[in-house]
Amino acid sequence: MPENRELNFEGVERQPLRTFTEKAYLDYSMYVILDRALPALGDGLKPVQRRIVYAMSELGLSAVSKHKKSARTVGDVLGKFHPHGDTACYEAMVLMAQPFAYRYPLVDGQGNWGSQDDPKSFAAMRYTEAKLTKYADVLLGELADGTVDWTANFDGTLEEPVFLPARLPNLLLNGTSGIAVGMATDIPPHNLREVAAAAVHLLEDPEATLAALMKHVKGPDLPTGAEIISPRADLKEFYDKGVGTFKARATWEIEDGNVIITAFPYQVSPTRVQEQIAEQMRTKKLPMVEDLRDESDHENPTRLVIVPRSNRVDLVELMNHLFATTDLERNYRVNLNIIALDGRPRVMSLKEILGEWLEFRTATVTRRLQYRLDKVGKRLHILDGLLIAFLNLDEVIRIIRREDEPKPVLMKRFKLSDEQTEEILNTRLRHLAKLEELRIREEQKTLAAEREELEGLLKSKAKLRKLIAAEIRADADTYGDERRTKIIEREAAQAIDETSLIPNEPVTVVLSTGGWVRSAKGHDIEPRTLSYKSGDAFQALARGRSLQPVVFIDSTGRTYTLPAHSLASARGQGEPLSGRFDPPDGAKFAGVMIGEPEDLWLLASDAGYGFTARLKDLITDRRAGKTVLNVPENAHVLPPAPVPSAECLVAVVSSEGKLLTFPVGEVPEMPRGKGNKLYDIPAKKAAARAELMTAVAVVPPKATLALYSGEQRKTLDWRDLQDYLGQRAQRGAVLRRGWPRQIERLEALLPPP
Repeated sequence: MPENRELNFEGVERQPLRTFTEKAYLDYSMYVILDRALPALGDGLKPVQRRIVYAMSELGLSAVSKHKKSARTVGDVLGKFHPHGDTACYEAMVLMAQPFAYRYPLVDGQGNWGSQDDPKSFAAMRYTEAKLTKYADVLLGELADGTVDWTANFDGTLEEPVFLPARLPNLLLNGTSGIAVGMATDIPPHNLREVAAAAVHLLEDPEATLAALMKHVKGPDLPTGAEIISPRADLKEFYDKGVGTFKARATWEIEDGNVIITAFPYQVSPTRVQEQIAEQMRTKKLPMVEDLRDESDHENPTRLVIVPRSNRVDLVELMNHLFATTDLERNYRVNLNIIALDGRPRVMSLKEILGEWLEFRTATVTRRLQYRLDKVGKRLHILDGLLIAFLNLDEVIRIIRREDEPKPVLMKRFKLSDEQTEEILNTRLRHLAKLEELRIREEQKTLAAEREELEGLLKSKAKLRKLIAAEIRADADTYGDERRTKIIEREAAQAIDETSLIPNEPVTVVLSTGGWVRSAKGHDIEPRTLSYKSGDAFQALARGRSLQPVVFIDSTGRTYTLPAHSLASARGQGEPLSGRFDPPDGAKFAGVMIGEPEDLWLLASDAGYGFTARLKDLITDRRAGKTVLNVPENAHVLPPAPVPSAECLVAVVSSEGKLLTFPVGEVPEMPRGKGNKLYDIPAKKAAARAELMTAVAVVPPKATLALYSGEQRKTLDWRDLQDYLGQRAQRGAVLRRGWPRQIERLEALLPPP
């Protein structure tokens, strides 16, 4: 009994769960690898594909027959050979019928079999009809010639071929892809004539190098055409190692100043490409494109028209941008992982694949010749007996008439075998004419010559190779066609720098109390006149240019960055920043900054602390932002203020109506931290938050300071600010009599130019 197993008193076998699960998973893995996902080297088919092709041949659905309902084929496949789901089986059948998926389709479909735009849009199997293509004869033509081994089907009532006797390397011609357990395969399609020529070359020169074979096999030949742009070194790498990648891109031409796309890469949806281009047009990332039209029809299956905005647009640069940003250019993975002749999966090079396939083909042809030789030998044996009977016809007839059991008498009298005697006894009277003897001798002569030829082929490896080469060339002439995919080495496409597509214009970024942001053209925007959502209101603004980064700061002191041109237009109510960033729970956006990386900004909290920082130190590409300002407990972040020059004054105002101004040079510059004290709030008041620094601004020389309280606005010019001048961290002076004590916002107003 195997290790770790035992029988209990009821005779039930017991084993550890670990042992059982390990064996069960390994069995499942091997099943998926060998019987589902990976193709066999001999005929290049997975089991379900092989069973579909064989079942269709058994139904008489050859290329010259009428189409039959697909449901009939699927039913036969499931009921006789492949006890799995009908949907998966039908999809495998559809794939073999799609000319944009298979380089040389095996199934000739009638009805809706999907499109390149949507391969899964095929009709149900009760609506479609199918038969085999002429090319399928490459796989089935020698099936009845004793060329393959047979195995019992799943219930043991029928037999099915282990492989189909492929006369060409179908594995490379149609390619395949599949995912097994712990391994996958990706084999691109190739041109029949090229692969056949390479196979013949290797057959005639087994020591041929990969470079010699690649003189015939230029590279993959995709069903949809287009062009492969990878360097030859990349192609040589995956043909040598069995793994690698290559790039394919759409082909295009210029017609009347417009770009006409005439072919899409393999497995690319034209509708998907149109959506990608239209999305760039909608988001103003393609300002040089005026229109996009799909003019595909029966005469021109692929015709996508891109209309430039003017004749000054560089169409080559435009197409390079589209190749880099859409599926017009696509990267393909190659993994030549195949079930080899020894029944084991292996990653193989091009030479190994062709070499092993030629072994398979040689064995197949040898079996075919031996099968035919055996048939010829048996027939000659029968003819020898018939000739004896005709030469002694009277005596044969006498024995048959007089003897109760003529068979043993005939065998003994003329030294005939059992098969010869049976044939004589089964001969009809009409065949006992003198002319029949001449026919027998003629057939003997013909078959003897054929036997001699067959024996010569089987005894001579050189003659056998010559025969195989001739058959491969004949099939290449019959089924081959011209290459569809051009191989043109090109540089990888580069997207146009996004900033070069966007005008560099003045913008005003407006932030609301609810965390909504928008961008308006120009610097003369009055933010309070904009419309806001119910319960929302203006909070802060920053003026800059459309190509500059915008930095937001939240109530926890974290900063976040977006390009100014990516913000929603001020014609609407903007967009919530919470959709672009991931701030901490409960955090609210407090201010906004925009400018050049070296610009200086004053950051502060209402606890009276702050510092200046360069904008470049605040920029981040993280959605969660980065911590810049350390905010004391219960304190809030104030809207940041730009620092135009070293001659500016910092103006701070408290909740008790006191204003303090001091030179900006007294504020330290830091990349992050809590900062230094800007306004003196007594410790007791600070702890109870009885007094706060409610606003801060940086005022350039000759500028005016605007103080906002609700709907009220008061201004102080540069000379007035001197009345409140002091040193950093002082208490400041009370605002003039009659002025509001609760100042909510400060803004430096520059004089008109």
